[in-house]
Amino acid sequence: MANWSEGYVSDIGYTYGYYAELNPNSVKIPFLMAGLEAPKFTTACELGFGQGVSINAHAAASDIEWYGTDFNPSQASFAQELSNVSGSNAHLYDQSFSEFCSRDDLPDFDFIGLHGIWSWVSNENRAIITDFIRRKLKVGGVLYISYNTLPGWSAASPIRHMLTEHDHMHGSRSQGIGKRVKASIGFTQDLLKLCQPLVQQVPSIPERLDAISKQNPNYLAHEYFNRDWQPMYFSEMADWLSPTKTNFACSASFLEDYAPSNYTADQREFINSIDDPMFTQSVKDYIHNKQFRRDYWVKGARNISTAKSEQTWHQLRFMMLSNAENIKFEVKGSIGTVTLRDDIYQKVVDLLSDHKIHQVADLQNKLPDDFQQNWLFESLAILHSQGAIILVQDNDIIESVREQCRKLNTYLMQQSLVSPELTALVSPLTGSALTYGRFPLIFLYAYIQGKKSRQEWVDYAWQALKKNNQLLLKDGNTLQEEKDNIKELNRMVDDFEKNTLPLAKRLQIVE
Repeated sequence: MANWSEGYVSDIGYTYGYYAELNPNSVKIPFLMAGLEAPKFTTACELGFGQGVSINAHAAASDIEWYGTDFNPSQASFAQELSNVSGSNAHLYDQSFSEFCSRDDLPDFDFIGLHGIWSWVSNENRAIITDFIRRKLKVGGVLYISYNTLPGWSAASPIRHMLTEHDHMHGSRSQGIGKRVKASIGFTQDLLKLCQPLVQQVPSIPERLDAISKQNPNYLAHEYFNRDWQPMYFSEMADWLSPTKTNFACSASFLEDYAPSNYTADQREFINSIDDPMFTQSVKDYIHNKQFRRDYWVKGARNISTAKSEQTWHQLRFMMLSNAENIKFEVKGSIGTVTLRDDIYQKVVDLLSDHKIHQVADLQNKLPDDFQQNWLFESLAILHSQGAIILVQDNDIIESVREQCRKLNTYLMQQSLVSPELTALVSPLTGSALTYGRFPLIFLYAYIQGKKSRQEWVDYAWQALKKNNQLLLKDGNTLQEEKDNIKELNRMVDDFEKNTLPLAKRLQIVE
């Protein structure tokens, strides 16, 4: 009989990452730029939510009813704790996919999301997931799925195989997965020194393994040491999803497929010569040697009319996060950096530079008569994708989730006093989260405790460090003297006071 983990690493917790693509609100801009209708989201589900940071952020900061499962009970327990803290009433379970997907008390969903988990489960579980999507995703509903992709993973496949093979043959469960990861990496590094034919054929292998060795052991355990690990071509994913009646919609990242910064003129000409849109995706993956895809699929894709697209754009609201002087009118992509038209972007940035909420219709009315609508729409899409501006929710939603966000953020800030792992804070404006470093969170927690001066923030952080017998690192070296730690904290406070605190206030994370 198989154990409950079904070959998935379960003796070490997954990382506490936050993934904005799992926020249904993130669908709007990519869909509009792809010429597609996006549904109204009322119910959503995340399969394999890990520590539950994303699902709890989105449940606390939106009016969407969330469901999800992660079969690791310790992770599900932590996720449930976050839900209880915020009061979002997210429905979170520790069931396997077979148990959860066969429940008869689940609603139909407007949005189903899976981040990464597809690459780490068995074909049996993939069949369960696709059947669930077929049955429970509403007509017009959106599927978000990210996964390791071929051909990009082809070169790394020998590394992964040897890591897991070494662990299978020599890893002792009494060691713990962290030590086993380190031992397998060390063995494989030694082995590669003797594998000249392989290295000559794939020269990037030693560098890739060296980069892997510097990553979070928890992440490596889940990424490389599961029994099941299957990167796949886009066409294989399409075959798996065919029974669900979903069609590929677009990349979850608009800039990831922004042609001017990602394809040369010759590449664009070659791509444009292909009639089949699905085959086009495979060709693009070959051009970029794609390793990881983040995609939206939709059940019943509907092209949006020009009139409806304009109407939808005009109703959206944006607010600038960055300071105007820090925004560079350029886009970095696979082929380099593309300079954007200053005469277009400067006008849009000037209108948003007051950091107030602006409806797109109002922006259009303030622009010159010869300023084309499509210029405005594309510039907003690019600025949004770069994180310079945010898409703002309706006022009634903002007010309804404000207290949930406050409770969750207070808890997350408090955890920063003892741990560097939880770094996301949620915004009632956006329905999503923003990630910070540990010490900005400690400073923010001191701030909401009523400590308003630089010296108080530094003292509060230093006391937290001393209580946990911790010292700061700088340039890879531990700062042993108190005065050196205080000096480094003062340096951190400079950036906090100038950038982090104003940004947190704009996002209404703090008052």
